[in-house]
Amino acid sequence: MRLAMPALWYLVTSWCSTSGGRITWRQVSYLTWGVLQERVMTRSYGATATSPGERFTDSQFLVLMNRVLALIVAGLSCILCKQPRHGAPMYRYSFASLSNVLSSWCQYEALKFVSFPTQVLAKASKVIPVMLMGKLVSRRSYEHWEYLTATLISIGVSMFLLSSGPEPRSSPATTLSGLVLLAGYIAFDSFTSNWQDALFAYKMSSVQMMFGVNFFSCLFTVGSLLEQGALLEGTRFMGRHSEFAAHALLLSICSACGQLFIFYTIGQFGAAVFTIIMTLRQAFAILLSCLLYGHTVTVVGGLGVAVVFAALLLRVYARGRLKQRGKKAVPVESPVQKV
Repeated sequence: MRLAMPALWYLVTSWCSTSGGRITWRQVSYLTWGVLQERVMTRSYGATATSPGERFTDSQFLVLMNRVLALIVAGLSCILCKQPRHGAPMYRYSFASLSNVLSSWCQYEALKFVSFPTQVLAKASKVIPVMLMGKLVSRRSYEHWEYLTATLISIGVSMFLLSSGPEPRSSPATTLSGLVLLAGYIAFDSFTSNWQDALFAYKMSSVQMMFGVNFFSCLFTVGSLLEQGALLEGTRFMGRHSEFAAHALLLSICSACGQLFIFYTIGQFGAAVFTIIMTLRQAFAILLSCLLYGHTVTVVGGLGVAVVFAALLLRVYARGRLKQRGKKAVPVESPVQKV
């Protein structure tokens, strides 16, 4: 098993490099983002010998900070760097922003009504819905081997994630309302990436896309916080704890960097490739934990890794064959014989 892990990592990084590269930096930024998010949401601030301190509990305020900084970064990039002529109507960005907000809401609400295995299977199986949504939204067509490899990746990642540890004791039973919310999360999430993919038909850059989406995301998030009366409380908490302000700023920087690579990946290679990368990221996070902390990998988990390995190998092989066919299809001029 230990020998197969480096080979799997090499294959995945090779496949990602042929699909555009830039993947490693996005993964680093989001792994850092995850560590900082856990620190912000699970630890107390202002703790002393006589006071336990207080915790920050409003994740939506952090989302607003992430989107504001991403909006600023994208805006400065548009001003300082030469960009293509913008031709997309601004209101079209609002659809991706709204669907992203709805998918996040459905995801968090569904966690209250579905069991842990159901959550894992849903997150690992998003590739197929994204491909089907792509046929509706952006009129993309996929080969049969792409559906096959996407299915194998979903099965392999599900096997690995489900065998990575016991089900949490607090995991609720799956209900019909939970399944409806989970279906809404998958549908809205699939629409978001495919709608962004379709917007790139206007020949815009990734930072222009990032600016438009985050502009409307900021509007939606501010409206939600004002309606709940949580905007001022989050600002006051930041004023009371400078350490929280520093952590929130670093969190927003990592999020903005991750968004740059997300929009680049969607713009260059489509929503399906992006979703496959995000699906594999879940397995890599657990795989990294196993390597660093000596956790054992079960037989089922090893079989799951082998299935993912085979699916990526098949994907690389199929893409190579397509490139060879494309080269053979190019007509070659016969040499002119001199008399």
